[in-house]
Amino acid sequence: MGRRLVPVSRRGWRAPAAGVSLRFVTLALIVVFVLGVGNFAAHKAVLESGHRMLAQVPWLFKPLGGPISLVVEFVMLLGTMLMVAAGSQGWALLYLGYSLANAVAAWMIVTERF
Repeated sequence: MGRRLVPVSRRGWRAPAAGVSLRFVTLALIVVFVLGVGNFAAHKAVLESGHRMLAQVPWLFKPLGGPISLVVEFVMLLGTMLMVAAGSQGWALLYLGYSLANAVAAWMIVTERF
């Protein structure tokens, strides 16, 4: 069975990294996307919690009229998805660790345990 090809910029197509199947890459992308949705939900909950810590860093959340931190969250998700699509599965594990830490931190902030 021949190797499947994945897109690489405008230059054309290439085979995924050695030993990485297209199904595995697709599954990893779906998992990272679902984790990203969870991260955005946790982030929004923290922003809406009114925690006193948010008042100490207003420059991080509203420099351009909106929460710039959500843009950072999006860039991290996009970068991880691009790396996973290129065959770097370690990025999916790193994003999983980030998501777990993010969930714990959001829970602590929203429930005012911090």
